[in-house]
Amino acid sequence: MKKINQPVSIKAALLLILAAILLLASTVGSTRAALTYYSESYSAQLNMSNIGVSLVENGEIVSSRNYTEDGVWDETGTKELLSKMVKENEKFQIGKKYEERISVRNTGSIAAFVRVTLTKSWTNDEMKDITMSPDLILLNLLSQNGWVVDTDASTKERTVLYYTNALEAGSETPPISDTFQIDPEVAKKWKKAENGNTISYVYEYNGYVCKLEAEVDAVQTHNGGEAIKSAWGVDVTVSDDESSMSLR
Repeated sequence: MKKINQPVSIKAALLLILAAILLLASTVGSTRAALTYYSESYSAQLNMSNIGVSLVENGEIVSSRNYTEDGVWDETGTKELLSKMVKENEKFQIGKKYEERISVRNTGSIAAFVRVTLTKSWTNDEMKDITMSPDLILLNLLSQNGWVVDTDASTKERTVLYYTNALEAGSETPPISDTFQIDPEVAKKWKKAENGNTISYVYEYNGYVCKLEAEVDAVQTHNGGEAIKSAWGVDVTVSDDESSMSLR
């Protein structure tokens, strides 16, 4: 949605900002559920035909990528995140918490260690805007359920998380998050607009759209420490039975 420059009443401005953020339900900035796996240098040592993983949102698979026996990736879906957050005939509410449970399912035939990278950003006139803080996009992350944040690799815009337990074939991780919310502070920022003798107030962020992206990576648990180092460039400690890992 393009920014509206024409002065409007406070009530009309409220409807405009809600309409802009309602784009979350349909065009969350071309949200991706990208699925990536291994570095080229290490892939030759793996049995790729056993690898498969899916991103799950509120119990529904958003995107899947499985390596088939004929040597190609079988990709399905790539639906947009948050596309079903707002129910039909419901208006998006700034400050309201919506259910947003993101998890990973192992759709391959071998155990794997998984990593998820979440990216939050804003666009204005379909271009990325760095003046509006990603902190205003509130995705409530869960802890003490096996997921840990790699603070060294994370920024305000990007959060990197590792699931510390081996994910067995057919199993699904606990959710990374449980709710999504736009910070209520967004609705408190107004600016004055004058047009001749007419003075009105509009939202400072009128026309902005938020983006939430998720990228999933997986490596085999066998020789997991070496696989993770090669694929992700991260030093980890893997248990002797290869059932868990921890960041160093």
